[in-house]
Amino acid sequence: MKQSLIACIASISCLFGVTNIHANSNVWPALLNNVTISTQIAVAIANEMDTIPTSFAKKIAATIMHIWPDSFAVKPGDKASWSDDQVVILRGIDQLWNATGDAQYFQYMQHAMDYYVKEDGSIYDYIQEDYDLDHLNNGKILLTLYQVTGKEKYKKAIDQLHNQLLNHPRNTLGGLWHKKIYPNQMWLDGLYMGATFYAQWASVFHDTAAFNDITRQFVLVEKHTRDEKSGLLYHAWDESKQQKWADPITGKSPHIWAGAMGWYGMALVDALDYYPVNHPGKDVLIQILQRWSNAILKVQDPKDGLWFDILDATNDPRNYKEASASSMFTLTLLKAIRKGYISQAYLNQAKKAYTGLLANFITNEKGQLNLKGTVSVSRLGGNPYRDGSLDEYFKEPVIVNDPKGMGAFLQATVEAEFNQEKLTRSSDAKPPVVLLDAFYNNEIKKDAYGRDSRWHYAWEDISNGGFGMIGKQFESKGAQLQTSLTAPTATTLNKAAVYLIVDPDNLKDNPAPIYMNAKDASVISNWVKKGGVLVLFANDSANCDLAHFNILSEKFGIQFTNESINMVKGVEYEMGAAYPVEPNEVLKFGTKIFVKDISAIKLTGIAKAIAVANEQVVAAVAKYGKGKVIAIGDPWLYNEYVDGRKLPKSFQNFEAMQQLVNWTLSN
Repeated sequence: MKQSLIACIASISCLFGVTNIHANSNVWPALLNNVTISTQIAVAIANEMDTIPTSFAKKIAATIMHIWPDSFAVKPGDKASWSDDQVVILRGIDQLWNATGDAQYFQYMQHAMDYYVKEDGSIYDYIQEDYDLDHLNNGKILLTLYQVTGKEKYKKAIDQLHNQLLNHPRNTLGGLWHKKIYPNQMWLDGLYMGATFYAQWASVFHDTAAFNDITRQFVLVEKHTRDEKSGLLYHAWDESKQQKWADPITGKSPHIWAGAMGWYGMALVDALDYYPVNHPGKDVLIQILQRWSNAILKVQDPKDGLWFDILDATNDPRNYKEASASSMFTLTLLKAIRKGYISQAYLNQAKKAYTGLLANFITNEKGQLNLKGTVSVSRLGGNPYRDGSLDEYFKEPVIVNDPKGMGAFLQATVEAEFNQEKLTRSSDAKPPVVLLDAFYNNEIKKDAYGRDSRWHYAWEDISNGGFGMIGKQFESKGAQLQTSLTAPTATTLNKAAVYLIVDPDNLKDNPAPIYMNAKDASVISNWVKKGGVLVLFANDSANCDLAHFNILSEKFGIQFTNESINMVKGVEYEMGAAYPVEPNEVLKFGTKIFVKDISAIKLTGIAKAIAVANEQVVAAVAKYGKGKVIAIGDPWLYNEYVDGRKLPKSFQNFEAMQQLVNWTLSN
């Protein structure tokens, strides 16, 4: 165990700048004690212990699932409540599911929400008339569950939350009140609770106009809470200036609470996930995020990489480094860097922040990782009244395993552990573009509100037939996802590193299919010759236009035949088994993959087989000039067969997906 641990330490410690751990280190004995984890010990425990999973993300998730196995109460043992804290955790659980393909995380997320959402769509412990933005937060998970499962009960519950938004009280500028009991007030917290749910809802149900209103919420809060000197944002703003805590001239609250800044930062990077590519509000939010990042990094402690609870009172002896805000800042910075919203020059400070989290807030107690150092709550107004003074902030208890702290730490850890490709890329490297065709395959259906929706092999589709999970794998490597609705041109393709064409339409799929032709095939093959990576996913002959698709594939010695193999009956999954051949540059030899109802491939010339089923070729590669091609006779890696919810564990489609993603980006 010791030697394998040291090997693991070497890989992650270098990533986060810890280079002085070696086989003779005195770190080892401390690993077995119940201690606060130093920087070096934190990195060591992150990689291997016999009693708990092998990554920090999985370990903290195990602690979460142990503390809250069923319904959710902030204090275990209390009555469960429809709480905004829960979603911070469940967002991390969702991200961990996408990063690992382990269905237990999806099942935990669904089980947690099913406690509240009944079959008729009613929500236990939710009262719309309270008009509380906090109560919208859980809607993010309901939207995910609805997209994945299609269950109508989730849609009915979502409709209630959206109806709250439609009727929610607003100030004179159109800003959503934080709560009905807090009239005319906008809090930074509320953007994470309400605006990100709003953005996700607008994306799922294709309401582009809603993003104008969402942008307004972010702009109003920044404009009316920003301190011009530091760039930091005060906790809240009262338009009426009537609250005791409100400045009589500006309406701002007295101090800058790190937690509020953290909520706002997370809200920015999460909302941006859902913005339409060309919506002007996207650039507005990115500019706000850049100002936010500059301000936050100026008040980061250069010694440990962390942040104080009250950012404008760092010299107050009562102040302290706070875990949830530091986790939120770390997450926001890492994600913003990966997405290209802020400069890669900030990476060292983001890595230092993550190492600081491990070193200062994580404890190992009998094999369970715990998070200390989270303030339980920080509020304004209410009863008893909180006047926003430092005395009020510093009297709040600091606790171990607070859910919002654990959730933010989990999300930061998933970002750090599973997106290391971006973290180690040189600062001058541009993110590779992965371009998904929506010209030859363009299947449209109506969503629940009658709006046109692209589905089936779409990046944004997280239902069974979508490409949401493989898209997240590409993104985890720092790639940028794009979709092309037009015929390929040299100009379009030259901007892409990878071009993916899936299951070209026939009349069965599309009343007006667009077929591959010799001109387009020539454009594509010339792009490959110059160094492009082409991915061709076909289908069996009954469900795909193979005749025209072969105009392109045959340029690389690959022909999709009309012979359909691996025809699976019901749940007899073994009928769909296929295996990589050796040697193999893409798929690891011995990996067992599932490919159902697939077009067998015939090879000539430069192409070679990389996977077979019953001596028939199911996947092949070809080198072509400076580029390369991979072809598989099935769409294969759509969500249904990689998300862990359907296939027996004996199949390794998720791992094969990761191997394919790595291969495509290795050019």
